[in-house]
Amino acid sequence: MSKLNFEQLTNLKLLLSIDGIGPGKLKALLKKLKSLENILSSEMQQLINVEGINTNLAKRIQYANKNKNYISQELEKELEKAVKLEIDIITIWDKEYPALLKKIFDPPFLLYKKGKFNEKDNCSIAVVGTRLPTQYGKLQAEKITSELAEQQLTIISGLARGIDSIAHRVALNNKTRTIAVTGSGLDVIYPPENRSLFNEISENGVVISEFSLGTKPDAMNFPRRNRIISGLALGCIIVETGIPGGALQTASFALDQGREVFAIPGNLDVKQSEGTNSLIQKGEAKLIKNAEDVLVELELRLKPVIGKNIPKPKVELNLFEEKILEALKGNSLQIDKLALKVDMLTSDCLVHLLSLEFKGLVKQMPGKVFSIL
Repeated sequence: MSKLNFEQLTNLKLLLSIDGIGPGKLKALLKKLKSLENILSSEMQQLINVEGINTNLAKRIQYANKNKNYISQELEKELEKAVKLEIDIITIWDKEYPALLKKIFDPPFLLYKKGKFNEKDNCSIAVVGTRLPTQYGKLQAEKITSELAEQQLTIISGLARGIDSIAHRVALNNKTRTIAVTGSGLDVIYPPENRSLFNEISENGVVISEFSLGTKPDAMNFPRRNRIISGLALGCIIVETGIPGGALQTASFALDQGREVFAIPGNLDVKQSEGTNSLIQKGEAKLIKNAEDVLVELELRLKPVIGKNIPKPKVELNLFEEKILEALKGNSLQIDKLALKVDMLTSDCLVHLLSLEFKGLVKQMPGKVFSIL
């Protein structure tokens, strides 16, 4: 469970229950007012001085305290139910919270999860697509997910019918980790025929949602789910999708989040290929034929399982990565000492170290000690 105490969790739930307050607004409020308690006790002028908070929204924040007892009682019931269902509630301030997801513009402040995150989940690829795939789409989803699974990459998808279910199932069959992101409460399994798949994923990976227990799978929930799918992943593969389609929405979120988007080309005469072909045509997705194309683009180190000997692409480094490599020359440093040496927050340093690991330039040893490869 979260490191936040009951009072803090109540305040968080109370703020998130206010119409017009989402992760972006809450992030702005916290930046200015420093704590959940401060937000709820702030004067009108303090609230409207926060970017994006107008007078009406400020009034709703002040009025929210009248609902605190109700929110507190509901949270107590929810926590009891969560314990019975073996569901954990974590927040953006908890160590278990996924590092990649934390970096998007509007990360969910609160996550419900069944199962456990793993260090391997830092190296994840999303595989998404239509609920009504063609035979070609099914085969391509199976093929590319199998190849990614052979590399022990975590597969992320949305537990929906069609491509999503195939991606999860293939990952499980290949004994690699998979993460499912749902558009309902974790006690409302949707689609219902995926109950068995849900249970298998929670035992061998993790199922997550930002929606309170009891939340039904309403259409408005799925865009919020889709931003989490892309936010958890280094890259997003679109197998088949029409126009419009939820997978296109996931691709759009991925682009906004600075994540790579890949698409498998399809038959021009099939509506399930219209979305993928359009992404490629507009230059919004890279055309891929296999997992090797994805791995090379992301500069992930390949095992001998896939492909041939591929020349190592020229590695581009940002200023922070260069600074870290310079500090590690001839040294093995524990993360806290390294962060101090390069004058970075430990969390930021870890993000750049993760990038350097993916580029095959540094390695992590026990005790969060890092050295150059």
